[in-house]
Amino acid sequence: VQLQASGGGLVQAGGSLRLSCAASGRIFNDGAVGWFRQAPGKEREFVATISRSGMHKYYRDSVKGRFTISRDNAKNTVYLRMSSLEPQDTAVYYCATARSLAWYRGSQVDYDNWGQGTQVTVSS
Repeated sequence: VQLQASGGGLVQAGGSLRLSCAASGRIFNDGAVGWFRQAPGKEREFVATISRSGMHKYYRDSVKGRFTISRDNAKNTVYLRMSSLEPQDTAVYYCATARSLAWYRGSQVDYDNWGQGTQVTVSS
């Protein structure tokens, strides 16, 4: 089973986008969901993650205060609201479900069910 990420696009620096990640209910409601990104020529990196209940959220330092992760379990969807976007935010964004109790670390090894990603391009 894979997740479906959407909502990417081209935006000017300082702009905003909201990404969505959807999947089957059983997959989502079982645990945490994370967002990761991969810029050209770079390794995939952690962006944000949210617990099953939505009460606990963790972010990489560079997006704190600009990005907000949330979830709607009734709609089986996790969102990533991105504001004050910067050119260095340009990347393919992926979502994935947690498969271990250490999901809060933001390590890729603790996640699976990776989707195809959605491209975010921020122009200067």
